[in-house]
Amino acid sequence: MSVKKRLNNARREFMRSLTKNIGKGNRAGEQKFLSSKVNRVLISRPNHRLGNLLLITPLLQEVILTFPDAKIDLFVKGGIAPLIFKEYEAVDQIISLPRKPMKELRKYLAVWVALKKNKYDIVINVDKGSSSGRISANIANAGCKVFGDEFEEGPILFADYQHIAKQPIYNFRNILPYFGKSNEARPIPAMDMRLTTEEIAAGKKILTDLVKNDRKSICIFTFATGDKCYPPGWWEPFYELLLKEFPNYNIVEMLPAENVSQINFKAPSFYSMDVREMGAVLNNMAVFIGADSGIVHLAEAAKVPTVALFSVTDKNIYQPYRKKSLGINTNETSIEDCVEIIKTILGSQ
Repeated sequence: MSVKKRLNNARREFMRSLTKNIGKGNRAGEQKFLSSKVNRVLISRPNHRLGNLLLITPLLQEVILTFPDAKIDLFVKGGIAPLIFKEYEAVDQIISLPRKPMKELRKYLAVWVALKKNKYDIVINVDKGSSSGRISANIANAGCKVFGDEFEEGPILFADYQHIAKQPIYNFRNILPYFGKSNEARPIPAMDMRLTTEEIAAGKKILTDLVKNDRKSICIFTFATGDKCYPPGWWEPFYELLLKEFPNYNIVEMLPAENVSQINFKAPSFYSMDVREMGAVLNNMAVFIGADSGIVHLAEAAKVPTVALFSVTDKNIYQPYRKKSLGINTNETSIEDCVEIIKTILGSQ
């Protein structure tokens, strides 16, 4: 591990130790009835990573379903959020911290000041382990604050409570009686970046121009960060098996910004810097396969059946859950069994 990474990890742990008790004395379940009218909600996820931002789209949908007339502000980091949430009309303001605060200190401080000026009925911190998220919930001017901590019955009542996209929704539903709303046991919304018909049509043209035929396509993404990245020794035999077992499908590789391929660029490949264009191309695939990463969540949010591969991260926390999507623990599953799972998904289409 590099010195820079060790310093960043130490900084995060230090900040978590300082902020972990923020909000402990303000449990939503202890609040009295507030108001049946909710005009403004703040969702806080001050993180710049693609996957982490896409993972709040289920919560965003849940808030819209519950309070359809409310305006929703998002407290995030970096500049990608406007692209991800552009088709969500309920999103009013995207309040974004700069990715590198020390290089843009004045802007960084100005964002916190701007956050304090707004008035909200509810503020929801998505990740209980986020120091900036807990601070934002603490300083926000709101009548009801959800800091992201587990409520006592959550893990008991819901087998999937630990999932990173679902837990904030269960926490949100837990406070609804204090707004005169029932805690309905409806299905959890799936991730959705709300691609338009025009975007999807453009994605289809890009894919058709790449493969130059009308066969269905299987997409693989062979990259991931750190230990999550599978080596060529795993991907190459898996790719060869896909070619053998699915001769009537195109096998297409989506490339990362790093322009690396664990199959040595053997498949037709696609890359874009536009996440909505990437999502539109993915929407036209028959199935997507990749290691746990932001692109996995992008595929899920683009509504393509998604097979996420897990070897070091917890499948129960991060796996896709849309119909026909799933996570596979490859420590327990062979590449042959993975292919059989993909056959089942394709066979149901």
